[in-house]
Amino acid sequence: MHMITDQLLVGNIDDAQQPPAVVGTLLLVAEELVVTPAPWMDYRHIPFREFAKADPAKLMEAVQWLELRPPTERKLVCCRAGMGRSVSVVMAYLCCVEGKSYDEVLKLVMTRHPGAMPLPNLQVAIEQVRQLRRSRSSPQASV
Repeated sequence: MHMITDQLLVGNIDDAQQPPAVVGTLLLVAEELVVTPAPWMDYRHIPFREFAKADPAKLMEAVQWLELRPPTERKLVCCRAGMGRSVSVVMAYLCCVEGKSYDEVLKLVMTRHPGAMPLPNLQVAIEQVRQLRRSRSSPQASV
C-alpha cells in the first residue's frame, strides 16, 4: 500500500481484502475481482479493464464518488496489483478535484509509488473529465 496524499492511498487486492482500520473508504477498480468489504467500510466497485485505455466515463464516476466522501476520511483505491488502474483513478482525482496539473501529479505519484504505471491515454482522459466537469458546473449548462 502506498500513501499518495494524507487522504489518498493506492493498494492491491490484498490491501482491499484487509484494509487498515484507519481507512474508511474503499474503491475497488479491478474489473476481474470482487471483495466483501468490512461492514463499517464505505465501499464501491467501479470496474476498469486491466491494461486498457483509460475510460473517461468510468474515471468521471470514480472521481465523483471519491469527491462525495468526507474530505478528512482516508480513501483506499485498489486494483489487482495496485500499480495501474488504482494509480490512474487517484491521479484523475488529484487533477480534477484538487486542480493539480497532470505533470505535477505524475511526479508526486512516481515519487510516492515507484513503479506505478498509469493507464494508456490517461492524460487525455483526465482532460475529457475536466471538460465534462466544467460544462456541468457552468451556469449555461443549466439553461
